[in-house]
Amino acid sequence: MAAVWIKRKKNELETGVAPAFALDAKRKKSGNRARNRVVMAIACFVGIYSVIGGRLIYYGIQEDTTGYNGPTGTVLAARPDILDRNGEVLATDIKTNSLYAEPKKIIDPDEAIELLSTVLPDLNFEQTYSRLKSKAGFAWLKRGLTPQQKSQIMALGIPGIGFRTEKARFYPGGPTASHILGLVNIDNQGIAGMEKYIDEHGLSDLRDAGLADSRSLEPVKLSIDLRVQHVVRDVVVQAMQKYSAIAAGAVVLNVKTGEILAMASAPDFDPNNPYNALEKDRLNRMSAGAFEMGSTIKSFTTAMALDSGKVNLQSTFDARRPITIGRQTIRDFHGKGRVLTLPEVFIYSSNIGSAKEADVVGIDGHREFLHRMGLLDRMVTELPEVARPMEPKVWKKVHSITIAFGHGMATTPLQTAVGAAALMNGGRLMPPTFLPRTIEEANKVAKQVVSEKTSEDMRYLYRLNAEKGSGGSGNRATVPGYRVGGKTGTAEKVINGRYSKDVRFNAFVAAFPIDKPEYVVLTIVDEPKAEAGKIGATAGFNAAPMVQEIIRRSASFLGVQPDFNEEQISAPMMVNFNQ
Repeated sequence: MAAVWIKRKKNELETGVAPAFALDAKRKKSGNRARNRVVMAIACFVGIYSVIGGRLIYYGIQEDTTGYNGPTGTVLAARPDILDRNGEVLATDIKTNSLYAEPKKIIDPDEAIELLSTVLPDLNFEQTYSRLKSKAGFAWLKRGLTPQQKSQIMALGIPGIGFRTEKARFYPGGPTASHILGLVNIDNQGIAGMEKYIDEHGLSDLRDAGLADSRSLEPVKLSIDLRVQHVVRDVVVQAMQKYSAIAAGAVVLNVKTGEILAMASAPDFDPNNPYNALEKDRLNRMSAGAFEMGSTIKSFTTAMALDSGKVNLQSTFDARRPITIGRQTIRDFHGKGRVLTLPEVFIYSSNIGSAKEADVVGIDGHREFLHRMGLLDRMVTELPEVARPMEPKVWKKVHSITIAFGHGMATTPLQTAVGAAALMNGGRLMPPTFLPRTIEEANKVAKQVVSEKTSEDMRYLYRLNAEKGSGGSGNRATVPGYRVGGKTGTAEKVINGRYSKDVRFNAFVAAFPIDKPEYVVLTIVDEPKAEAGKIGATAGFNAAPMVQEIIRRSASFLGVQPDFNEEQISAPMMVNFNQ
């Protein structure tokens, strides 16, 4: 048998032919090698794609060191709607598209910029080129695109360009309430006005906690009445143009609650496109500007004298001669050259009489009273833009005399309106608010600064001044049926260190209905010129008509009904104006 097997193997070697079982073994061995090759190929592909996937994850979580950060939760965080007192929308969030690039994927930056410029002609070439050449992972190119711009850019088909949906702030009224509402930055964060107030009182904390979601944020309601706000801004803008002034402003204040119903200052800006918001002339002069308020301050001088108990409506003051103190001589603009009663001092706006009213109280008492009225301290309210009043570091006799008629100290127009409200409402001074406040809430924060008798006397003087004021200045603010009372203020401005007789800051403060005041209206005009064909540029010719127009157009919105019954002025003493 061994010989046979040996012979068979020899024949196989010579002929190269193997039996069937040998061929099967050979095929099996070859198949195993093929399967091994497939497995190895699959393993290679898995390994390669695992490396690619790992690198993508790495680049995705790697911090950007170029300074350009991608969209974050902060950028996309929502803001609450801002509403007026009647529920009208003043500010809201809308969805917008923003353009970004992944510079590492940009093949040709020059071509990309050239194509983008066909849709965005205002694109900053140097800045955009620098960003696209940075090879960073992410770079913003343009925020706040319109749907049309997005569609046009998508049609360009530029590799490495993408869009991100963001939230942007929209103000339906445009510039109507710009100084009240304020601004947000590109990341939808409040940086001025009530927008900043909202951030500082809770919204920033919600952002940090990741809870600033539009579905969970309650709207913020303001005390502003949008209808009245429209009227006030329209009157202010027209006055600035009509009197060729560098600025104008106005405020409407509820004397019972301290609520601000409307406030405007022109020039203003459009918060939807605030390219000029930081220009110097766009200052909110009503709260962020401090001015010498002229004869409107005589309201407080007279109230101070009355409240001291040392004088009354029957008291008299010698205004026959000017007052000389040091190098200054104090004269009356419309001097009568005689002894004046206290009501005459007020309605003739006598500088001499006002100085003698202040002298009755004394320097220390004078300063204390103005601080008590809130005129010399920084005002406390929700609006961040509030100026600090200015007064002499050391008060001397000359300071008390000049401040008595509105020169030598500076305060904000809004503070002047707030102080006047206290003189009208029974003597209660309350911080102004841009948020809704009830009478009960107002009484809790109010401070009694003058007696009710002093307030009653001041209401009488305001109404008297509107009817019989010097030169008819008060008459220009009256509105039939609404019983308006008030006081003008024409202050010479300091130019090159000296008071100029030709450059003025004018104001008018009024209350209505004067027998039971509900609202104070204060208007200002900065450096007005005389109207064509007219000779006067004092407050009676410009600030007073502004008050008249605001009351005429907005009284019905404020719920004040006209009363056309014949009105009589009553007071403890009737004044003889024929002397």
